Amino acid sequence: MRRRHLLAGLASVGVLGGAGAVATGGVPDSLGGEEAPEPVEPVTIDAIDAPGSRDGEVTIPAPDRPTFVDFFGTWCPPCAEQMPALVAAHDRIGDDVLFVSVTTEPVGEAVSEETVVDWWREHDGDWLVAADVAAELAARLNVGSYPSARAIDASGRVRWATSGTHTADEFVAGIERALDR
Repeated sequence: MRRRHLLAGLASVGVLGGAGAVATGGVPDSLGGEEAPEPVEPVTIDAIDAPGSRDGEVTIPAPDRPTFVDFFGTWCPPCAEQMPALVAAHDRIGDDVLFVSVTTEPVGEAVSEETVVDWWREHDGDWLVAADVAAELAARLNVGSYPSARAIDASGRVRWATSGTHTADEFVAGIERALDR
């Protein structure tokens, strides 16, 4: 049963991501489009009480602040593999951006919050972690695979979008595109 929910959730993210690309009329310039992307409509999701994180809600993208979003799954080996690079990138970027990792797993349903917290702790996560259970944020950011990341500038425009694993240097370079340095 758990596998069926996971596959259905992943299929939903892919369909919604494709629909988002069609709805926005293209892809962000960081993905090869020619025009500056439209601002992403903010989504409020539940934060998870874990190391470096807090209980409550978080709005992504953050209003008037650059935001870096890493999409992961506790079931995803490449997501775990790239955590050291994310830790290093977070340490180098500091508080210049809202740095958040987001899972679209059904936290509180098929996946317990404790499972996410244990995974987070095991992989040395020490920044905000949240659950996008309805995959609304993932759809707005056209996330189709895991791991994926987006760097969003203070006006809400995606300035760097990627999927797959990356080094700390690659993450920092992508995040700096959203900082207007």
